[in-house]
Amino acid sequence: MILNGVEIRDSFAEAFPMVGTRLIITADTAKWAMIAAKTMTGFATSVIGCGCEAGVEREVPAAETPDGRPGVAVLIFAMDIKGLKSVVPNRIGQCVLTSPTSACFAGIEGGDAVSIGKALRYFGDGWQISKNVDDRRIWRVPVMEGEFVCDHETGSVTGVGGGNILILGTSRGEALAAAEAAVDAMDKVEGCILPFPGGIVRSGSKVGSKYKGMFASSNNAYCPTLRAQGPTQLPPEVASVMEIVIDGVSEKAVSDCTRAGIEAVVKLGRDKGVVAIDAGNYGGNLGPFHFKLREIMS
Repeated sequence: MILNGVEIRDSFAEAFPMVGTRLIITADTAKWAMIAAKTMTGFATSVIGCGCEAGVEREVPAAETPDGRPGVAVLIFAMDIKGLKSVVPNRIGQCVLTSPTSACFAGIEGGDAVSIGKALRYFGDGWQISKNVDDRRIWRVPVMEGEFVCDHETGSVTGVGGGNILILGTSRGEALAAAEAAVDAMDKVEGCILPFPGGIVRSGSKVGSKYKGMFASSNNAYCPTLRAQGPTQLPPEVASVMEIVIDGVSEKAVSDCTRAGIEAVVKLGRDKGVVAIDAGNYGGNLGPFHFKLREIMS
C-alpha cells in the first residue's frame, strides 16, 4: 500500500491489556490545572521502569468540570488494578494535593474503584470533612492555602497499552517533523494518550536482552547505525526512525488514534522525507490486540 508516496507496510502493532482511569484536575486558572496535570503525569512513559503510563488527555472547559473551573483530563494506566490503586493516590498526593488551588475529581464511572480522597483524607489529620454532593462523596482537606477538594474515589476500565507506529525518514529532522505532525493529530483523539516525551520515543525497544535482568533493549533492527552489522528492517535511504506509542481506554480509541497519526504523516508525503510507516510487534506472542496498519487505512 502506497499513500502519497509513503509505503504503509504490511505489519501490525501488538498491544496488551492495561487497567486505566481518568482524573479531572481543576484549578483557579487553566495554567495551574495544567501544571498539576503535567507534574502528576511526569516520569510515566513506560510501566517497565515507571510503574505506570500516564499523560494529559485534553483540556476541559470550566462548563464541563464538577466545580466550574478550568480543568485538565489525565489518563493513567497500569498492568493490573493493584498497580493502579497504588500509583494513583501516590501521584495525586504528591503532585495535585501540593499544587496551588487544585482539586481532583473522578473522570470514569464503573469498574473497580480506585481511591482518591479515601486515601488522601488522612492528610487532614482529623480536620477533613466529607460531604455528599449530587450523589458523589466529596472530601474537603484543609491546607495552608485553603482547601483541597476531591472525590472519594474514581472508576476504572480495561484499556489497551502499547499501540504504536514507526515513522521511517530520510533524515532525523524529517522523521521528527513527521512525528510531530502525527502527534498534533493524535492528541485530538479522545480516550488516548501518548506517554513518551512530546508523544515521541526515539529509543524503541524489543523484548529481552543479552544482559541478565534487562527486560527490554534497543530495537536494533530499526537502528540506522547498525544496518550493516546484522538483520535490518531499514532500506538504504532511511537515516532515522521515530516511534509513537499509544495507550487508550478502548481498542477503538487506539485504532482511531493510529489512523489519525498515519493520515497526518501521509499528508506530508514522500517529498517531505517520509519513506514508510511501520509498527512494532513480537510475532503476536506478547499481546492479544493487533492493530494492522493496512486494515486501519483501508
